[in-house]
Amino acid sequence: MYVTLRDRPGEDASPSGQAVARRVSSTVVLLGVVSLLTDVSSEMVASIMPLYLTAVIGLSPAAYGFWDGIYQGVSAVVRIAGGYAADRRQRPKLVAIIGYGVSALSRIAMLPVQGFLAITAITTADRLGKGVRTAPRDALIAASSDPRTLGRSFGVHRALDTTGAALGPLVAFTLLWAVPGSYDSVFVVSFAFAIAGLAVLVLLVPNVRTATAAARVGLRRVGRELAGRTLRRPLIASGLLGVLTVGDGFIYLSLQDRDDFAALYFPLLYVGTNAVYLSLAVPFGRLADRVGRARVLVGGHAALLLGYLLAARPSGGLATTLAVLALLGMFYAATDGVLAALMSRLVPAEARGTGIAAAQTVVALSRFAASLGFGLLWAFMGRGSALLLVAALLAAAIPVAAWLLRGIPREVPA
Repeated sequence: MYVTLRDRPGEDASPSGQAVARRVSSTVVLLGVVSLLTDVSSEMVASIMPLYLTAVIGLSPAAYGFWDGIYQGVSAVVRIAGGYAADRRQRPKLVAIIGYGVSALSRIAMLPVQGFLAITAITTADRLGKGVRTAPRDALIAASSDPRTLGRSFGVHRALDTTGAALGPLVAFTLLWAVPGSYDSVFVVSFAFAIAGLAVLVLLVPNVRTATAAARVGLRRVGRELAGRTLRRPLIASGLLGVLTVGDGFIYLSLQDRDDFAALYFPLLYVGTNAVYLSLAVPFGRLADRVGRARVLVGGHAALLLGYLLAARPSGGLATTLAVLALLGMFYAATDGVLAALMSRLVPAEARGTGIAAAQTVVALSRFAASLGFGLLWAFMGRGSALLLVAALLAAAIPVAAWLLRGIPREVPA
């Protein structure tokens, strides 16, 4: 079943004379609604945590780097397991339900906890749930989409997802503005949104089969796919770029450290980034389908590099802050869904979830290392010098990644 976004027959023909489909599956849209509601929930909590942990709990930059590393990277522990379980059953919906359910429960579990260790434990559970659900969800998107327009399908999903990510901080900001210091209200409302998203997944999303029963994948096949030449270069490139991707929280704390506007409206910084991401997710997805997903992926990291340079300046102002948020939004629009679309076409359908999970695992682990490393750099060098050093390293890594991704095939291997 398909909804809207479809051309009339004969429009936008390819050079071979075949019409290029311009339609997005209703399954993709429903999964986007699930992600929208879930991201309202998760971003309500995530948007208050950097300032809460540093200003209220009193964490140092190095200690915050440890927490942010957990937040960014712990999902790597289970991502491949989630992808493999989805491939093994060829019914990824059940695996996705488990992941979304664990994350929903973590929201309400925040109510009774206060200390850093307890908060970190709850955060770990939430991120493990994310790790379990992400690859099965993306496998559902790929299985429900026309291979020629995968970038658009992932772009539509990420646009809906990012709508939730933009609304979440607004809801949290409104709650805390109405009742200052009422973090419990944030957790309760966050839990309600998470349950709503889980209900849409359970009741409305079809249980799509991702491959035929005869093609069920075994561990040996998984090992061959992950170690094969097809995935080796994109996985290395993903890791190289990921280890130089500083977490958003650090960027926002850097802006807050120098800018009164960022300090006063801290939760709304997430809104600015996500608003740009939302506006560009579909256009960048379509661009990736046309010019190549690897090119758009590398270009997104060039935007991130510019964001680092602006955030590293000793002084800024409203214009500089908005420019940094815009560049971060461009980075996510050009990389998040585009990476999943790229990886989904490099492995056979029966191993698609595992292939997507492999890339996501590499990115999560490398960003875990990036958060830990940047926290230490900030502690020893200061925020500006630390950002400039990472920017210099990223500038050197971008052409290497472009070389590694050169010539990546767009079709599914036989």
